[in-house]
Amino acid sequence: MAPRDPLLKRLRTLAGVAISVGLIAWLLTSVDLDQLGTQLARTNWWWLGAAAALGVAGLWVRAWRWRYLFPPDSRPPGLVPAIMIGYMANNVLPLRAGELVRVYVVSRRWRGRFWTVAATLVVERVLDSLCIVLILGMLILFVEVPRQVEIAALVILAIDVIGIAVLAAIALAPGRCRLVIGRLVRRWPRLRERGLQVFETFLHGLDGIRTPRHVLPLVAATALVWLTPAAAAWTALRAAGLDLPLLAGWLVLAFVGLGVSIPSAPGYFGVFHFAAVKAVAIFGVPETIALGYAIAFHASQFVPVTLVGWLYLMREHVSLGEATAGTPARPPASPS
Repeated sequence: MAPRDPLLKRLRTLAGVAISVGLIAWLLTSVDLDQLGTQLARTNWWWLGAAAALGVAGLWVRAWRWRYLFPPDSRPPGLVPAIMIGYMANNVLPLRAGELVRVYVVSRRWRGRFWTVAATLVVERVLDSLCIVLILGMLILFVEVPRQVEIAALVILAIDVIGIAVLAAIALAPGRCRLVIGRLVRRWPRLRERGLQVFETFLHGLDGIRTPRHVLPLVAATALVWLTPAAAAWTALRAAGLDLPLLAGWLVLAFVGLGVSIPSAPGYFGVFHFAAVKAVAIFGVPETIALGYAIAFHASQFVPVTLVGWLYLMREHVSLGEATAGTPARPPASPS
């Protein structure tokens, strides 16, 4: 098994890069490049700057919500740095490695509670997927979306239902889950002990969503988590000279949310642009103008998030290689 893992990772990385390159090539060959250049030159930098600021602000809101996914009164350190570094890592590393980086940055300060942190991230992913499907479901009432998008949303919804069922089983019937783990690895006592230890720390990571006083802050924070990028998508539309309703920002957000679930190169190149182009095309925007918008919007989210993430990475005195390996090279700097 071990020798296959690096090969599998390489194949997944190559597949993602191939998808990104293919989509970018297809988009560029379907438009007039001179007109595309003219469209980009007309970008309103004030509006695009607002979109960039909203992109970074959205990560601060995510860090605020993330705190309520942890067990009550646990006070996990470094959530803002972890979010910023993790999203930066997703922009520069393959295979969504930023998710592992996020967990590592918090757990290295929080006395190595890796699996407790990982549990909160699983809950966050399921919650976000459900929100995308819900947003798209509401938008379908106002605009007609392609059948392929509806099918993709249903597939994600099915995956979410499975994820919720697994999380519910762990949270509501931990005793039975312990028995299942014990039976599966009963022939290997050390593995059984380790598996049960991981399960207990993972279970502890679900305490946040089971705490009644966390419900209202989680709902409020989740609303802001999605309102902020929707506003960023709309302000980027204004930067591209497109006077579209606020509904268009939400549609771009939903389409991009589905698009980035497809394997791609780091930074979601290609899949992000393709999804944004298809979203604004529903409002009758010509493809060249739509691609100019997609390029500007992606840049407004990619560049500042990457820069801010690198600043936090240097401040935390941690390397991406160390974070993706999951083993600290030296003790962390004193938290602030």
